[in-house]
Amino acid sequence: MIIRGTGRRWLVAALTASAVLTSGCAAPAEPDELPGVYRNEETGGEIQIKSDGTFSATDISADEATGGGDTAPLDFSGRWEFVNTGTSIDAGRAFVYLTAKDGELGKAGDIQLYVNGREGLLSRGPLTVDFQPDPDGAPSLVLTKAAAP
Repeated sequence: MIIRGTGRRWLVAALTASAVLTSGCAAPAEPDELPGVYRNEETGGEIQIKSDGTFSATDISADEATGGGDTAPLDFSGRWEFVNTGTSIDAGRAFVYLTAKDGELGKAGDIQLYVNGREGLLSRGPLTVDFQPDPDGAPSLVLTKAAAP
């Protein structure tokens, strides 16, 4: 079947719009957008990424952060660094490398906090990050950036 004229243009426009709206609703984030407070309202877990390169986490268990260990909420802190192993097309591999102070997170001192980007229609929603200890598994804890006061 051949589509001619206006019908073809509408089909192309509809397919393009569908691709834009359904092609992952997460837009990449820039490193300067990362500082702020991220929360999980369900668990109460929170991480504050500061512009001076430090972070502090509260009520996040070792199991959520590393995939192993105790499930009791802990507080830990340290330094962070933004790492983007992808290109602008493959921004889904960006993460924040967290180096916890000695002993605050048990034996695991270094963990990754993956940057998901912005959620919502046309990627205008809040920035989200998650702990995903198993790269092939589901995130263990998703945190959403809180609105600035």
